[in-house]
Amino acid sequence: MTLSPDLHAGTDASSIASPQARRSLTAQLVDALRAQIDAQELKGGSRLATEAEMVQRFGVSRTVVREALSRLQAAGLVETRHGIGTFVCEAGMSPLLHLDPADVAGSMDALAILELRISLETESAGLAAMRCDAARLATMRSTLGDFSRNVGEASDTVSPDLRFHMEIAHATGNRYFVEIMEHLGTRMIPRTRITATPIPRDQYADYLMRVNREHEQIADAIERGDADSARTAMRLHLINSRERLRRAQSSLE
Repeated sequence: MTLSPDLHAGTDASSIASPQARRSLTAQLVDALRAQIDAQELKGGSRLATEAEMVQRFGVSRTVVREALSRLQAAGLVETRHGIGTFVCEAGMSPLLHLDPADVAGSMDALAILELRISLETESAGLAAMRCDAARLATMRSTLGDFSRNVGEASDTVSPDLRFHMEIAHATGNRYFVEIMEHLGTRMIPRTRITATPIPRDQYADYLMRVNREHEQIADAIERGDADSARTAMRLHLINSRERLRRAQSSLE
């Protein structure tokens, strides 16, 4: 199945397709995979094809595949297990933010900040992978442990979330990244900008743990010194955050 006659397997379409065309291809791929999940051709717990296999099968670029998987993750339909693959979530595992109408203005502001962060932090993650030392990495890992523990205790996850992103900024060795991030402060974290309607505790915990798995993928790439993978992992994490918020907005329309 080829989604577009203009883009063929093995071609890096991101270099020849306009952003509008790439978005269209991404939407087509999301729809195709969602249809397979809805029809249970892809059942809960089953592993999706690899990125390379999807490039070949659908005739799109790696960028399109990654963005499509990011949207499916944000929708709670799939989850990526680092080093293993991407799997279809079991039924009932799609907790997302649900907004009150009064929160729309705050969510729009959060979306604008996320757009800035996608540009800023994608590059900071790449620089951190090239410059991060062992001590900084240990502190980074500690914040992830705090996040995970606090999820289990139903306590504050915003502080360790913010500290993790700040540690990456410090790891760049560039004070301007740090200054911008400090200026944004807790406004960086979308769930601090809106008031979510009640979500069952177990579902919200699952959502937070997925967020922290995305953090772990970023930290893993930084630890390996793999700048390209660090940029990709950070970009996917922030795109996921953006898509979760957009879906919450669309539920009000």
